[in-house]
Amino acid sequence: MNSSSNGEQAPNLTHPKYRPDIDGLRAVAVLLVVGFHAFPDWVKGGFIGVDIFFVISGFLISTIIFENLERNSFSFIEFYSRRIRRIFPSLLVILVASFALGWFTLLPDQYKQLGKHIAGGAGFVSNFVLWNESGYFDSAAETKPLLHLWSLGIEEQFYIVFPLLLWLAWKRRFNLLAITVAIALISFGLNISKYRSDAVADFHSPQTRFWELMIGAVLAYTQLGKQDIFAQLKRRLDHWLGMAVHAHRQEPNRSNLRNAQSILGAMLIVVGAVVVTKEDHFPGWWALLPTLGAVLVISAGAQAWINRWILSNRILVWFGLISFPLYLWHWVLLSFAHINEGGIPISQIRITAVLVSIVLAWLTYTLVEKPLRFGKHSNAKTIALFVLMSVVGGVGYSTYARSGLPFFCSKGHTRVCSVQIRR
Repeated sequence: MNSSSNGEQAPNLTHPKYRPDIDGLRAVAVLLVVGFHAFPDWVKGGFIGVDIFFVISGFLISTIIFENLERNSFSFIEFYSRRIRRIFPSLLVILVASFALGWFTLLPDQYKQLGKHIAGGAGFVSNFVLWNESGYFDSAAETKPLLHLWSLGIEEQFYIVFPLLLWLAWKRRFNLLAITVAIALISFGLNISKYRSDAVADFHSPQTRFWELMIGAVLAYTQLGKQDIFAQLKRRLDHWLGMAVHAHRQEPNRSNLRNAQSILGAMLIVVGAVVVTKEDHFPGWWALLPTLGAVLVISAGAQAWINRWILSNRILVWFGLISFPLYLWHWVLLSFAHINEGGIPISQIRITAVLVSIVLAWLTYTLVEKPLRFGKHSNAKTIALFVLMSVVGGVGYSTYARSGLPFFCSKGHTRVCSVQIRR
């Protein structure tokens, strides 16, 4: 949800060539999620956008890891420093804004819960915190402004575990592809074994979610130039498609296969968004629709027709660039609107919240994320961001430990302290 298609540079690590179509795919993912949260009756399966994010993140991050291990240039310090500069700026803005909004709108017991969620978000364990409270689709979830950070927790846990595992395997000269596939299959098997018996655990557990990032990692490995293990199969498929589609024989150039992959992938994503609903056991088998769809679209390459003309469209690319802060902002505003209205807000309020979240996402990306992510003094920025996140997490935990700071409910403070004051 937060990985870059990588226009940024780093002194040692090498990075995949920037692909605007991946930013376009990220835009599709975030717009599906925003649509589901704002208008769940219209975009019933929009939550599958998170699963698309997982595949994109797994693909981009694993491409960096695989290529740098091969070049013997992988650095844990540099890798995690980049993750901090990529993720922390926007997340800090959201956590601080949520704390401030909660001060004026939440009762002490609600503020206590928000403090716990802020601490969980700062520590990237929101999925575990929310796992022990309620399900993602429960009605109580709408009053949790930081509910959406569960997915960020899973991604960050992946970033911690997977690079270390690959590095150890590479040091011992194990087959990296075999290990990646094995982990993906084990994780998917756990997902299938739990999705009916314990839906909440299946939704929030990294063990049952890692396979979605891992299939992106498998794709990354197979996309490495000299290690395209499906090259012969691709040539044959392209030849057969050319014979089926064109009246005259064409020289094999893989364009037929690329276009077929991207069309099929787009169809799987559309079907998932239309067919899957929150009443279904998810992720389970249903998650194969968006994840395999994303794999097909990405593997089709930037020159496939859909990738080149639709996903690389400037508007979608722009939404892709602001997708991370947009993902963070939209649910915070919608949730606080729900709390303030005492129920589901009217359509006009939800539309306004979405539009405001787009503006705030652009401002956050332009004024906060880009300056802190790029440019000089990267080490100082990394340290400062880490310290700030620790402080914010500590404040959140202190708010939770002190029962939502009820002692500020004295005269002269602008706290919401009783139901009567609420709208």
